[in-house]
Amino acid sequence: MGKHPTTLLDIAKALGTSIGTVHRALHDNPDVSPMTKARVLQMARTLGYRPNLAARYLSSKKALRVLVNTLEGTTSFWDEVRAGIREEAESIPLEKVEIESRTYPHLGRWEEEVFEAAIQDKVDGIITFPSHPKTFRPWIRRAARARIPVVCVTTDAPNSGRLGIVAIDTLASGSIAADLMGRFLGGREGTIAITLFDLAITEHQEKYAAFESTLRTFYPQLHLLKPVEDHGMQAEAYCKCRELFEKYSDLAGVYVTTEDSMPVVKAARDAKLLQRLTIITTDLFPDLVSEIRSGAVAATIYQRPRTQGRMAFRMLYKFLSEGDGSPSHQIALAPHLVMRGNLDFFLQRQSEEPVGEKGPGNAARPARSSRLA
Repeated sequence: MGKHPTTLLDIAKALGTSIGTVHRALHDNPDVSPMTKARVLQMARTLGYRPNLAARYLSSKKALRVLVNTLEGTTSFWDEVRAGIREEAESIPLEKVEIESRTYPHLGRWEEEVFEAAIQDKVDGIITFPSHPKTFRPWIRRAARARIPVVCVTTDAPNSGRLGIVAIDTLASGSIAADLMGRFLGGREGTIAITLFDLAITEHQEKYAAFESTLRTFYPQLHLLKPVEDHGMQAEAYCKCRELFEKYSDLAGVYVTTEDSMPVVKAARDAKLLQRLTIITTDLFPDLVSEIRSGAVAATIYQRPRTQGRMAFRMLYKFLSEGDGSPSHQIALAPHLVMRGNLDFFLQRQSEEPVGEKGPGNAARPARSSRLA
């Protein structure tokens, strides 16, 4: 196997400087001093750096154009993902970046149309939430043939030719939720429910599999019901959970794998089961805070959406600027567990971060978009 080609990161490490400085020096940016430029060029020659086609292509463009194709969302989760993408885009050493954010309100609505438009527009890269991998695979392959790299965020579309995936560790999330459930119930027998968008979604399929496996292995006295699929619809989640609670009035616990936890909590409250149910949710947003404080929700598993967004853009940019790697990059972030004891810590940390913008750019219409230049 040959030596790995020298990258901008190798030069930056050797000089003890940033990738941005190296990039500007190699592209004759006037903001770099002559001395720094000379040092960078000399180190590049020493390490045998050879600019690849991707770097030359990127540096020749007036702007880097990236499509962000995500759900509108019912909580702040997707706003945070998009905010992370924008923040990372603003931090890179290019003079201009265009982020076009196109959102859709529900699973299966407009995703294909948006993807086709992006390919026709010849964007430089796509960051997407592949809600149904089987449907998305042909589109991602079309993008690959058009030399448009695709990074999946939050959930994967395996065997599609995508550049990579940035998501929370779904197996860890499901296992943690199951272990917490068993411990909260103190070894008692009982029936457990789990809600998710759709078992066709890789992320939810993996959470369910890990949750079921951990319960079966360590808490065999707990019986797991067939998953409740709400398809990202709050009204559907509420109605199905009301039916569930009426049928299983002795239900011991519920694990909500998605951001749609509030309809489940409301259904439990309306069914007068909330006080004795152990509810474990996903993510952290304002409406959920009071439920955690009151003990109505025992714990929530935070999926670090802003970090997912930042790393998804970073992966895409690294490929475009350095031609780094084949379609196999996988980043699985460790989930964070939030309970009453550490709730204020997370709230404080969130308050110190810029809030993801809301407005027309995030409207649920494929023709509407937001651009950051």
